[in-house]
Amino acid sequence: MAEFTMELNDEQKEVRDWLHGFAADVIRPAAAEWDEREETPWPVIQEAAKVGIYSLDFYAQQYFDPTGLGIPMAMEELFWGDAGIALSIVGTGLAAVGVLANGTEEQIGTWIPQMYGDANDVKVAAFCSSEPDAGSDVSSMRTRAVYDEAKDEWVLNGTKTWATNGGIANVHVVVAVVDSELGSKGHASFIVPPNTPGLSQGQKFKKHGIRASHTAEVVLENVRIPGSCLLGGKEKLDERLARARERARAGGGERVKNAAMATFEASRPAVGAMAVGTARAAYEEALEYAKTREQFGRPIIDNQGVAFQLADMRTSIDAARLLVWRASWMAVNGKPFTAAEGSMSKLFASETAKKVTAQAVQILGGNGFTREYPVERMHRDAAIYTIFEGTSEIQRLVIARTLSGIPIR
Repeated sequence: MAEFTMELNDEQKEVRDWLHGFAADVIRPAAAEWDEREETPWPVIQEAAKVGIYSLDFYAQQYFDPTGLGIPMAMEELFWGDAGIALSIVGTGLAAVGVLANGTEEQIGTWIPQMYGDANDVKVAAFCSSEPDAGSDVSSMRTRAVYDEAKDEWVLNGTKTWATNGGIANVHVVVAVVDSELGSKGHASFIVPPNTPGLSQGQKFKKHGIRASHTAEVVLENVRIPGSCLLGGKEKLDERLARARERARAGGGERVKNAAMATFEASRPAVGAMAVGTARAAYEEALEYAKTREQFGRPIIDNQGVAFQLADMRTSIDAARLLVWRASWMAVNGKPFTAAEGSMSKLFASETAKKVTAQAVQILGGNGFTREYPVERMHRDAAIYTIFEGTSEIQRLVIARTLSGIPIR
């Protein structure tokens, strides 16, 4: 087990500097254009693939970093560049984590490479969990998966929403209900292979922020997939459902996690790192502006009202990074989140990003309200962090339940 440290080793520093250079030289110059176009920045993703950032090998190296700091370090640097483009680059990772968290070795080896493609033919993947009537309330999920034993196939029907890369993905990972009587414990995850009949893109959303990232509905109409596309396999699913039914009859016992929750628990610190990157970018813009913008014959940073805001901004960013790195280290070293440390990191970093980007707009004044300066875009982008992959309210609920042991509603 790696000891927790805040000091990156030489290899990690080299990777960090490489990512920072890509974010500064490739992502940032393209950010305003793709935000305006509200389209997937395929040329930037291809550039990321050419240099090895958009690849299974790169994310595997960071994911299995024994210090746990590989993924949060990478997320912070890329999202420092631009949140919308960065999400287009890393959005496939959520689907990949879904397969890593729930799939067999054969499924991992078969499907994750198809999620990325290669530098000459880049692909993306989508993780489909939320529904029009089931966002935070996963127990209300309506998408159904029915097993056709005669053909060894699963038949999926339903509509997913808020899916990053939904409809344009090469591979979709879909969470569906297999036993409605078990609530969220009766869910399972499925791979929908490329060009499967019955899967289509529904509404594409025009968003407030992260506009370079494709977000859409995914419609499933009698989608038939092989039995081998059930993540983890049917034997494992049957055992898990049996434990859940036994626990329900007994009124307690061992907690049984569903597939979507396993994915979200693994990804929450990474989302926190994304928020840290956006917050840091806005803080740096505000700091530089405050040092060069003059009012009443002196730089505005000479005023305590501005200087104290910048001090608070930097303090919150560093505190958020500490929480993210702690949770990431705990996760990779098998330390249980006994105080919901993963949710803590996501909650605090998300709220920090919203606050810091708003403060940056305020420090820039009228200029901060225009698209001539990037803090306006950063402020719009930051709003998503307190919403997706578990709202701030849900994170507080998870933390409170974990601390109290009481099913607070």
